[in-house]
Amino acid sequence: MLCKFSGGLERGAKNQFSTFSNFITTINQKKEGIGNRNSPTQLVMPNIKNVRDLPPICLDVRQKQRISIDTLPQELKAPIPPEPPLPIRTKTVKDFQDDVEKAKSSGDWKAVHDFYTTTFDSFLEINAAFKKDANSPFNTIEDSGINAKFVNVVYDALLNTPQDVQKSVLKGVINGLLQEWTGPRTKDDLRAYCILLQNPQFSNTSTYVIYAHLLRQIAALTEADHHFLVHWSKKISQTRFKQLVDRLLQFISLRLFPAKPEEFPPMVKCTWWIPSAAKVLALFNAANCLISPPIISYTDFYNSTLDHIDLMEEYHNWQCYGNSHRFSFCQYPFIISIAAKKVIIQRDSEQQMISIARQSLVDKVSRRQKPDMNMLFLNVKVRRTHLVSDSLDELARKRADLKKKLKVTFVGEAGLDMGGLTKEWFLLLIRQIFHPDYGMFTYHKDSHCHWFSSFKCDNYSEFRLIGALMGLAVYNSITLDIRFPPCCYKKLLSPPIVPCDHNTLVGICDVTLDDLFQIMPELAHGLSELLSYEGNVEEDFYSTFQVFQEEFGVIKSYNLKPNGDKIPVTNQNRKEYVQLYVDFLLNKSIYKQFAAFYYGFHSVCASYALLLLRPEEVEILVCGSPELDMSALQRSTQYEGYQKTDLTIRYFWDVVLGFSLDLQKKLLHFATGSDRVPVGGMADLNFKISKSETSTNWLPVAHTCFNQLCLPPYKSKKELKQKLIIGISNAEGFGLE
Repeated sequence: MLCKFSGGLERGAKNQFSTFSNFITTINQKKEGIGNRNSPTQLVMPNIKNVRDLPPICLDVRQKQRISIDTLPQELKAPIPPEPPLPIRTKTVKDFQDDVEKAKSSGDWKAVHDFYTTTFDSFLEINAAFKKDANSPFNTIEDSGINAKFVNVVYDALLNTPQDVQKSVLKGVINGLLQEWTGPRTKDDLRAYCILLQNPQFSNTSTYVIYAHLLRQIAALTEADHHFLVHWSKKISQTRFKQLVDRLLQFISLRLFPAKPEEFPPMVKCTWWIPSAAKVLALFNAANCLISPPIISYTDFYNSTLDHIDLMEEYHNWQCYGNSHRFSFCQYPFIISIAAKKVIIQRDSEQQMISIARQSLVDKVSRRQKPDMNMLFLNVKVRRTHLVSDSLDELARKRADLKKKLKVTFVGEAGLDMGGLTKEWFLLLIRQIFHPDYGMFTYHKDSHCHWFSSFKCDNYSEFRLIGALMGLAVYNSITLDIRFPPCCYKKLLSPPIVPCDHNTLVGICDVTLDDLFQIMPELAHGLSELLSYEGNVEEDFYSTFQVFQEEFGVIKSYNLKPNGDKIPVTNQNRKEYVQLYVDFLLNKSIYKQFAAFYYGFHSVCASYALLLLRPEEVEILVCGSPELDMSALQRSTQYEGYQKTDLTIRYFWDVVLGFSLDLQKKLLHFATGSDRVPVGGMADLNFKISKSETSTNWLPVAHTCFNQLCLPPYKSKKELKQKLIIGISNAEGFGLE
């Protein structure tokens, strides 16, 4: 297991850099002229005793795994050590490009070789070459002072140079890393680290030993230094930012599962490799989160290799060892894919289900009662005519059983619940509760989503029911056709673990105008125009810090702050007004409704595994993914009465694969009750096409509880396409009988 690795370097790779890699850790530290940065670096054969032991890495653990770097002040007042004067280097981008072109045409690479050898010999030389102005300190987070264009040109040319040039660069990197570096780092040092990280040579496994040491030093920097690196990193172009992230993910993957184990030091010799890479990845993830929209998608940080390790051991290590230095990937949840997180959540829920069921069995036996298989399940018995009230009563009475496997029975109906009745219960309940006439939720046509009604009532138990339903859906792997905005899931994780103090507010999170745009775009647009209005806000709008809402035909007023009705909105305070208004709409006006919803969800899903999730991932667990792949659905579809080679089936897939995205979504909704895909992809739908023995004059029929499409044997592709489009475009609701 990962945690049993230990530090050290013993051998390098046996490929194009093999000669070099074999002695990368043992630069002669007693060489003469170490102060002369241009002197050639002397190399000796490996001698592990000469390797300087680097300081341990401070791991991010549970309390710090949501990176806190962005909460530091903009300008840190920590003492900055004096920066030594830089050598004068005047080579420009054009000069370098001219040297490369001459070398290619003449075959004489001496000028290029000298540039690389000199530039990468030390941190000072790196800054001398790539710093925009050698005489300026560049000590702010806003500007790293790096000539990014020059860095990119030099690195883009590097892999096309002769091997001795490339080796000289690696030799210089080692020289810089092994120089005395204890104590505070200067901003020039941070610039050098930032530049070295972008070296494309680190995509080659033969350089991984050097790369690991570079990552280790960066990971061991102070939080203040990390703060600068994060803000500098967010200025890197999207393409190169993604390359850096991919390189780190590849490093972790190949260390976990090396194609050639002999390329690397033994696993027991390098505990620190993967923790170092994970922490540096955390810096890039923090940089990515600072920008809206982010530089790359959060899914680009997923490492699918981790889907194949013992995830539950990682999870238990994280739970059990807390603040200790025992590494777990769960300390860096942005690396873990949603598929892997689903596995953790499901297995955690299964263990909780088993534990509760076992306790029920023990209680029965201790009371000398006959055990009953039904005690192992959450048995919900409801009448169709009283669906909501019966469901409320059942879940309220059986709160202790909510983590057991769900089984549903409809009173007066014969049938064993093999999953179909459970799905039908979810679908019917969701459809009834979200109906506009029910009054719990308001549907916003502009944003195609539901939001909590702000109407006050005496009992919020039905909101708790909806929360419990969502929790039960996650625990029982049911995909719900619910349209909540992203803000809802952010609130569900505020906080991710229910606080012990019941007086603590829950479901309250920082909300912005962007959150309001996702629910009420027209109102958000109006507020945005207020912020950008160039006239006199007070005289032209005549508004105060008071808002009005209609409740059951009665207009009620609310002050956004004390005496708000007497405070005019002006050009100076309009930002405060907008922020308070957004907070009122999305937090305060619906607090009791959302708190009940929050407690309902967490009554089922209470687990440390929720700490691993982003709000977007909670939405995918509840509602599935919006990304459709009909080719994947075709590969996983099962058939009843048909063979996949039958003419009707070939017609069907020709038509479906040619559908627009909108029609494909309608087909999925028609057949499964939702136009979204489970976390595991199309294969998890268990989609089936059955042969319908009815006349070909009939339209296709769907059994959404079983994800089954009943298809008559249409004689032509044209007829099949026509009937299928009519069927999926005119099906309202789920057609359940």
